[in-house]
Amino acid sequence: MLRLLNRIAWGFAILGGVVALALAVVVVVSIVGRATVARPIPGDVELTQFGIALAISLSLPWCQLHGSNIVIDFFTQRLPRRGIATLDAIGALALGAMAALLSWRAAVGAFASRQTFEATMILDLPMWWVYASLAPGLALTALVALVQAVLLLAGRDLEELRT
Repeated sequence: MLRLLNRIAWGFAILGGVVALALAVVVVVSIVGRATVARPIPGDVELTQFGIALAISLSLPWCQLHGSNIVIDFFTQRLPRRGIATLDAIGALALGAMAALLSWRAAVGAFASRQTFEATMILDLPMWWVYASLAPGLALTALVALVQAVLLLAGRDLEELRT
């Protein structure tokens, strides 16, 4: 199961990178169009906002899996290894709870937005697409963090999750 979780997180991160790369192309084309022929891509700001949110949510599980989040260990660097693992487990539990809450609320927001036919101002894209697209990455982040917390509390090394 740990290997499957790793592969899914990797796939999400690759997809997030593809989305970010596509957005970079959209921004460049829009800027060049604005500068040369006074015709930017309509709705480029909407696309960029939604795309970056999606890219971030898809990349979060991989970042959590590899401990790429910011860690401030000034006060804890002299603690024994078990104490640090316990604090890391508490942090992972807190992140897991927060990501689960955000995923749930994104899904609820998608349903509510779909019922009200909320759409973007320029492109008239359904807003529920945006909310719905954020939920899977956030849910996977919650799952990764909770698995990490369980491993840390059981005294196991997180490297087995990363391979």
